[in-house]
Amino acid sequence: MARKIPEKWQSSVKAIKAVQVAFDMDEKIQLSIRKQALDAGLSPSDQIRDILGLPINKRPKRPRLTVSLAPSDYQLLAEKYQLQAEDQLEIKKKLMDDLITHINLVNKDKNE
Repeated sequence: MARKIPEKWQSSVKAIKAVQVAFDMDEKIQLSIRKQALDAGLSPSDQIRDILGLPINKRPKRPRLTVSLAPSDYQLLAEKYQLQAEDQLEIKKKLMDDLITHINLVNKDKNE
């Protein structure tokens, strides 16, 4: 007996059926595609779709950067920030502060 998908998940059905395809190609090609994507304001995935003539969303709904953190990463970061590893929201805030500080320093060095 098939279960009905809840209404709030209906928009995700297409994404669930999508298959991710990975490309093993020369680093220079990968770097070139990534640079084109950055210049175009696209994700590398959307840049590949554009090159292949497939439809893309011109602007992501929530543009963001991501990083995968293992429990051991949270432990290291908790020690760095003098927090508990379970306090993931506060760790995230500290990470964002570090990233912003890093970019501000890099941009400052470039302008000097």
